[in-house]
Amino acid sequence: MSGRTKLIGALVVIVALVGVVGGAFWYFFIRDDAPAEVSLDAAIDALATREAANDSTTPGAEARTGQEGLDGQWALASEGDSFVGYRVNEELASIGFTTAVGRTRSVTVDVTIADGVLQSAKVEADMTRLQSDSAMRDRALSNQALETSRFPTATFELTSPVELPDGLANGEAMTLSITGNLTLHGVTREITVPVEAQFVDNYLVAVGSIDIVFADYDIQPPRAASVVSVEDHGVMELQLTLSRAS
Repeated sequence: MSGRTKLIGALVVIVALVGVVGGAFWYFFIRDDAPAEVSLDAAIDALATREAANDSTTPGAEARTGQEGLDGQWALASEGDSFVGYRVNEELASIGFTTAVGRTRSVTVDVTIADGVLQSAKVEADMTRLQSDSAMRDRALSNQALETSRFPTATFELTSPVELPDGLANGEAMTLSITGNLTLHGVTREITVPVEAQFVDNYLVAVGSIDIVFADYDIQPPRAASVVSVEDHGVMELQLTLSRAS
């Protein structure tokens, strides 16, 4: 075998190795495995899965339709997959662009519906329980950005009653505009959140998301050698499954 042939063969091997190593690097470090954005279908699927696993039914009872089916006090159900969280695009050194998603399942909800009107609603989230795919990121949020050690809770409280459409009580998926005060990082601002909701087997399932500009809540971008840049805004998202409060 000539020297030229050996050189060409060696180059082919090197190129192949670079491709394998590059693919492995993408698979383990660069690929974006962030959880999917919230969706009503996914929330209802999670409820069905949890109900099947528990082989349980809604406490209380018979399914009700019409606006009387919604009237009453509602709280977070043990079924389903409820959470409040964030979704932020970031650039990490030696890794590239990725989407950081953190969620807390330590949430309390208190909702009152009367005569087909959402009269009051309060959602409170324990921000110290936020979890992402990086324990290092979660620890950093304790004293940077969200500063969860200083501001351990975030709340949203309804400020304007919402008349609920008839279709919601009859099991139709509906989109609502919910206006209230969001308190985040110690700052309170009124916002309007588009929420998709559906009444399913005596559960009230709701998902929503809204873009949050960090400067509006005095949130400074995190600082770390591994963080090249973070967008100046992110998405606050929630997924809630509610049942009648006892």
